[in-house]
Amino acid sequence: MRYDLTHPADTLAWMRQDALVRLIPFAALVAGTWLRRQPTWLGVSRGRTRTQAAFGAAAGATLFGTSALLQRSLSRRRGTLRAPGSLSDALVQAAYYALNGPIEEAFFRGLLQGGVGSRLGTPAGLVVGTVPYVLYHRLGGWRWPEVAATALAGVPLALAYRLLPGRPSLLGVSLAHIGATCGFMGPGPWLLRKVGLV
Repeated sequence: MRYDLTHPADTLAWMRQDALVRLIPFAALVAGTWLRRQPTWLGVSRGRTRTQAAFGAAAGATLFGTSALLQRSLSRRRGTLRAPGSLSDALVQAAYYALNGPIEEAFFRGLLQGGVGSRLGTPAGLVVGTVPYVLYHRLGGWRWPEVAATALAGVPLALAYRLLPGRPSLLGVSLAHIGATCGFMGPGPWLLRKVGLV
């Protein structure tokens, strides 16, 4: 197994670029929609807070473990693992993914799934929110097995956003998304390497 170790300076460099190209535009579109119309389907609400928090915590922990094991399997197949070279880099990445998760969920789950679902029905919303979410990872240079892996989180989170009781809320799915991302990238690979599982 070959390790591609990252360092905080490198991580901060790609984060700056990623925030400008992706996160800020996503956040601006969601904020603009909220400020103009304040639609309930956008999910800018706590919903049933206990239910949302319980789902987010349980799903986040489950997805962290599942995503880390999936990354382990994919890394073994390709013979390389990209992982933080230090705990400080793992923490920098975790902090960024804690920002990334809610913004991606607000865009794909709230804006796309919620908006299309409110106009064309739930099935259309699920498709329009999930398919672009999965495929857009290819734009970031991800290989097809990694892109396909995002469906393992994207589909359940799309269903949870629609099916959790109470008003639509991004809270639970955002917490779960953070867990999935941290398991697959950054902290998960760091932990796999630290405990000798790869």
